[in-house]
Amino acid sequence: MQKKLCIVPEKRNILRELTQGIELTQAEQKILFAAVVKHVEISLKGNSWEILLQTQEFIRTRLLDYVGAYIKKRVQIENLVFYQDVLDIEASIERAWKELCLVAANGNPTVLHLLKNAKRIFDRSSLLLEVKGELSGEILRAHDVPNLLQKAIEKMLTIRCTVSYKALDEEYDILEEEGDLVMDRVYEENLRQKKEASAAAPSAAQPKKAAAASAHRSASMTRTAGHGADLIFGKRFTGEAISIDDTDGEMKNVILTGTIGRVSSREFKTNTKLLLFDLADATNGISCKKFFKEKEQEVYDKALASVKEGLLVRVKGAIRFDTFQNEFMLFVDSMQKVEKPKREDKSEVKRVELHAHTRMSNMDAVVSAETLIKTAASWGWPAIAITDHGVVQAFPDAAKAASKLDIKVIYGMEGYLVQEDFEQKHANHIIFLAKNLNGLRNLYQMVSLSHLKYLHRQPRLPKHIIEEYREDVIIGSACEAGELIRAIVAQKPEEELLEIASFYDYLEIQPIGNNEFLVRSDKFPHIKDDEDLRRINLKVAELAKKLGKMLIATCDVHFLNPEDAIYRAILMKGKGFEDAELQPPLFLRTTEEMLAEFDYLGEEAAYEAVVTNPRKVSDMIEKFKPIPDELYSPMIPGAAEEIRDMSYRKARSLYGENLPEVVEARLKQELTPIIGHGFSVLYLIAQRLVKKSNDDGYLVGSRGSVGSSFVATMTDITEVNPLPPHWRCPHCKFSEFVEDGSVGCGYDLPSRKCPVCGTELLKDGHDIPFAVFLGFDGDKVPDIDLNFSGEYQPVAHKYTEELFGKDNVYRAGTIATVADKTAFGYVKKFFEEKGVKKHNAYIASLAAGCMGVKRTTGQHPAGIMVVPRNMDVHFFTPIQRPADDKNTTTITTHFDYHSISSRLVKLDILGHDDPTVIKMLEDLTHRDPKTIPFDDPATLSIFSSTKALGLDPKELGANSGTFGIPEFRTGFTRQMIDDTHPSCFSDLVRISGFSHGTDVWLGNAQDLIRSGQCTLREAISARDDIMMYLIHSGIDPLLSFQTMESVRKGKGIKEATVKILREGGIPEWYIEACQKIKYMFPRAHATAYVMMAWRIAYCKVHYPLAFYAAYFSIRAAEFDADVVARGKDYVKKQLDALEAKEAPDIKEKATIIVLQLAWEMYLRGFFMERVDIYASEAERFVLHEKSLLPPLASLGGVGASAARSIVEARKDGLFTSIEDIKKRTGVSKTCIDALQAHGCLADMDASDQMELFM
Repeated sequence: MQKKLCIVPEKRNILRELTQGIELTQAEQKILFAAVVKHVEISLKGNSWEILLQTQEFIRTRLLDYVGAYIKKRVQIENLVFYQDVLDIEASIERAWKELCLVAANGNPTVLHLLKNAKRIFDRSSLLLEVKGELSGEILRAHDVPNLLQKAIEKMLTIRCTVSYKALDEEYDILEEEGDLVMDRVYEENLRQKKEASAAAPSAAQPKKAAAASAHRSASMTRTAGHGADLIFGKRFTGEAISIDDTDGEMKNVILTGTIGRVSSREFKTNTKLLLFDLADATNGISCKKFFKEKEQEVYDKALASVKEGLLVRVKGAIRFDTFQNEFMLFVDSMQKVEKPKREDKSEVKRVELHAHTRMSNMDAVVSAETLIKTAASWGWPAIAITDHGVVQAFPDAAKAASKLDIKVIYGMEGYLVQEDFEQKHANHIIFLAKNLNGLRNLYQMVSLSHLKYLHRQPRLPKHIIEEYREDVIIGSACEAGELIRAIVAQKPEEELLEIASFYDYLEIQPIGNNEFLVRSDKFPHIKDDEDLRRINLKVAELAKKLGKMLIATCDVHFLNPEDAIYRAILMKGKGFEDAELQPPLFLRTTEEMLAEFDYLGEEAAYEAVVTNPRKVSDMIEKFKPIPDELYSPMIPGAAEEIRDMSYRKARSLYGENLPEVVEARLKQELTPIIGHGFSVLYLIAQRLVKKSNDDGYLVGSRGSVGSSFVATMTDITEVNPLPPHWRCPHCKFSEFVEDGSVGCGYDLPSRKCPVCGTELLKDGHDIPFAVFLGFDGDKVPDIDLNFSGEYQPVAHKYTEELFGKDNVYRAGTIATVADKTAFGYVKKFFEEKGVKKHNAYIASLAAGCMGVKRTTGQHPAGIMVVPRNMDVHFFTPIQRPADDKNTTTITTHFDYHSISSRLVKLDILGHDDPTVIKMLEDLTHRDPKTIPFDDPATLSIFSSTKALGLDPKELGANSGTFGIPEFRTGFTRQMIDDTHPSCFSDLVRISGFSHGTDVWLGNAQDLIRSGQCTLREAISARDDIMMYLIHSGIDPLLSFQTMESVRKGKGIKEATVKILREGGIPEWYIEACQKIKYMFPRAHATAYVMMAWRIAYCKVHYPLAFYAAYFSIRAAEFDADVVARGKDYVKKQLDALEAKEAPDIKEKATIIVLQLAWEMYLRGFFMERVDIYASEAERFVLHEKSLLPPLASLGGVGASAARSIVEARKDGLFTSIEDIKKRTGVSKTCIDALQAHGCLADMDASDQMELFM
């Protein structure tokens, strides 16, 4: 080994002396002579030096090589090597970044491009590269860039620096050839990994972790042949699957078997596709990825069609850390479908289950009625009972499921029995089964009484009520919580047991596992083991024999399969049950399983209890429907004639006695099904409600598709006219229609004079097909939704009671169930409390099993259900209070309103701000809103510029003037306006349609318009666009309608239809746009919204102060007079501060909208006064010549109630002091403080008492 001498020079400028006379630039001298020589290592032979420099930043190698050559020559040595100890690593890497990129890219232009554009984040001795999009991250990983870059830094800079990368959720524009390049590299690497794995032959002594890394040797593996499985993509494979819990870090050639969870897909601009999905087995879960190249389109299409939630698959691939998702993921090579094992009932004669709960048993059962019934039908059972705790809310779903199957549903309930004191401590369980429709009505009556009159913890039923309504109802003794078994467990005397049992039509026993908790409980020391549990059932059998009653074995079903117990355990743990994981086996058992369970009864007795007796009960029960099929409308004599006459009368007043053919045809097209199907009464009800509101001074806006009905227009239910665009003369009734689809709506038509009489023609018509409202055949029950003013809504609700009678009007009931996020939280907490970490994919899979379980009930905010006067509500549904709130007087339907909305008339009397704003504008401007023209150029201009407002867009901070305009005031819709440049009314309707749809604008129409593939008017914005466009293109009207329906529901277009559309000349971009859509807004709804918005926009242009007063009064909940009244500069300062926030909360976002409007108001030359305790109104703004006076309630801390108190009190004279205000109004200290802080009480003494001494 060569010996070296280490010299530490005393002089800091030794380098300058060694290089004296060298030619260097000024910049080179600066960086070189700033370095300090820490030491020089000299070989004892004297022919080699190694110099360690401490530098502020890296000195380039080229410069040091030049300096080294000069020193070698000067001191006569053979070798000289420089090392650098760099103090500023970041600056050094940044200086050398170009050269480092070239080395790390290794000649690959894609990698070089990504590195140059990557964001570099330094943290001491580590470097993080942020790149845009998953594909970019995959490029860096596939080319081993972090490792190459780390080596390059060490070699070039002699700096040890850890390099990693992170892919951001933002797509990067990678060229198509670059995308192919990276995908080829990914496939090459996958192939290399497979070759490596096949070549490897690990020994049996391999450590546990290494063994887990090979998918061929794990104790938990199960060998499965791949040849019989259905291949979805990749290559067929065989081998052993390991459990997901056994995966450990990065692994190659892993085989997993599991169930598909959440599925999503992405498409990159390179046409590379990405399929993402969760996979879960019984142990854990993992997220999975699969990339598909452009040339693999068919494979991708098949995968996308096949990979669905709930599918059981085997997958093979590599587990790697994914920086985009920030977790280990399985990068899948191949996937095979696996048939799920199914339980079957192979008995020749099948049993009937008479005690089964569904998800409607509040937070207790996790199986849906549909699943229960489908399973029972698939097992060949003749019937199954639905018996939820205290409710019958699963009946509609059960009936729907059974309607498609050969099985009878027995409609029942597990009730809560009490004696005469319904507030007794414990209620006993009891089973009710309705024998026929009369029994069903009696059951419904009991449900209503239990919820309305006898609610105490649960909906209870006193025994005398049961006696009163037990006709045609079969009653069973229920489970261990029933009166009989509780008495047996309590060791009551025989006589008492016989008396209790005699009340029931049959006695019930259940598997002993259901009652295992009795053995664990200290309360029952005499019940020690399973034999004691069997003795309880044997006692019930003995009582049944003595009394000649049927003994019936049931499961008390709460979940379908044994493994589903985990879902119920999670829910019960969430409710606070400590023993939640000790779940009884409450699954649905086959006939064989039940016979085996009850073999201790003896073969004959067991068969009788399991098969014979349940079937006897089933035979006693008729097959019927729990809710009627038909619509039962309230009776209004002469409704059909009134609707017909009203329609023609209004039509003739607009279009003349001799109606144009298009008008006559449309009326006939609509009136025939409306009257024929009995819908005329619905129209008449809506007409009366709207008329009442209009007569009281409030406009009513229509929602949904009611504007698609010309009859609704002619009966004044809606302002939207669905006829083709047209002119009409208000004087001589001349009309002209444009029916070729060339004009978006009538308001877009040019103004012209009547060719007959010279009168200025009116313009109307939005070209909306009637089929959107009542279906192609006009037989769909109409859903007439109306937007009443929020302050008028209670009046409208009250009016319905006047029309139909208070006892015939109920609020539409709703059922709230466990949603996905809530379920995810339950599962996550379940494992956290156990100290167990599980993958989100596994948590999501368990959450799916908890979703849909009933949590509570409620009411639709506007829905009213109307029962005909001659009918009892119990013909349709029981009734109850929302959320079982005993303190409310509101009564709702027991069934969710959706399930009975086509049987009873449902009126949607919604409260909305727009009619309230328009009413206030009318009061302030004295301008009838119905006279506002829909073709005013100045109003239209604010949807594309700020010129009509007299504002500079840069100063305002927006390119359009739509702050405060409904439908167009959010950043999202203002961006749409910037992208589309609307130039007519129908363009605004399209933008409204875009904003309310799902996958209609983003990733669809926006891209098409920006790329120039289509214009705003060609893009699909509302569901009607599809039907009308296809019809105008020559496609069959029925097929056009069916295509529209399929697309609006998110089902896309079937391949057979796609072929027809292509043959009909429909462009490819249009078809692809349809395939992306998940939900579409009706054009009639968008039109009604835009008509309201237009009127408000008109006032903004022509009556600015009235507009600001109305907006701030009604829509600006976050308005704070103390902020806005401080002036223009202060408002701007506050606005800038909030807009600068990265993640403003909901309140801050609402405040931004208020301040934007306040800033705009100041820019237009108006200002906000300060609140005045005597002049300000309670809740409304007051107009002055150039300013607004804010209301008292606009001060933070002064609520509406306090404001009203002050206004009322000041009628009695001036306030003499602050103390006087408190006495006369009763307002709080917070309110007084707010008034004082704003200066409202500046000249007011604190007290009325005079001070005697100063």
